[in-house]
Amino acid sequence: MSLFLSEKGIGKGKEEHNLIQLIVSVLLYFVIFFGIAFILNMLLRQTWLMAFVYPIIVILIISDHSFTQFFTQPGNAFPDVMTKVTTLTMVDIVILSSGLLGTIVSGIVIKMLRKTGYQMF
Repeated sequence: MSLFLSEKGIGKGKEEHNLIQLIVSVLLYFVIFFGIAFILNMLLRQTWLMAFVYPIIVILIISDHSFTQFFTQPGNAFPDVMTKVTTLTMVDIVILSSGLLGTIVSGIVIKMLRKTGYQMF
């Protein structure tokens, strides 16, 4: 049974708060990564850079290891991350996917703006 749905239906007590948290989290991740990707696209003029960097950011979000441990102790860090990735819940996947969608939409918006002649830096 999902964290956000109960057998009694949506909107009953604690499930209502969880659903609101899911909606807010999805919107927050979408907007934050859209904004970051948009700014990086303007500054670096690399339209899809953030879409390729996003999986690395997700690994750092999911992982309990520091960034340097992926280079100093890769034998411990990478198997732990793969275990965490395979045990993600559907809610986590939806939230993290909304961030990826934000970076992709940002790339599409930048392409459209450049096509219509908008000059950024």
